[in-house]
Amino acid sequence: MTEQATGADPDTPEIPGKPTSASRTTLSHIMTHADTNLLGTVHGGVIMKLVDDAAGAVAGRHSGGPAVTASMDEMAFLEPVRVGDLVHVKAQVNWTGRTSMEVGVRVLAERWNESAPATQVGSAYLVFAAVDADGTPRPVPPVLPETERDERRRQEAQIRRTHRLARRRAITELREKRAAEGLDV
Repeated sequence: MTEQATGADPDTPEIPGKPTSASRTTLSHIMTHADTNLLGTVHGGVIMKLVDDAAGAVAGRHSGGPAVTASMDEMAFLEPVRVGDLVHVKAQVNWTGRTSMEVGVRVLAERWNESAPATQVGSAYLVFAAVDADGTPRPVPPVLPETERDERRRQEAQIRRTHRLARRRAITELREKRAAEGLDV
């Protein structure tokens, strides 16, 4: 049973699920000199914006409305991106909770001067919260994995969520303890 079907509010009807393919998307962009850092490669912040843009499109598609970035986990830059590279940012929903969802993103680059296949140059996981017009969290449809790979991604996303929540709890407890001891005031 989905988290939505077992939610705390029995009066809230279950939202029909959506398959992973329903919101999966790819954004592509040619890198230019305006995208470079002092080393002459594409600035990581440019890649991060493309990642957030693709993930936001997927989150909005999946949730059927506005969704905002809540966090970004594990942004990995695997290879440099250069001027002229055609960058493809592929994103899909991996996991959904009641009002939030994790979007997995892979970043690929086609080298303008090579005939080799696209190379994976980065990856990230982002958490989005679906919101209404007032910015209040709203329910999202459960994600329905379609393949074994989608199911593996859903399970891995649940592990990342468990770790995020445990880290947040541990930090809160430490801060409360230090405050009670009169430290860090």
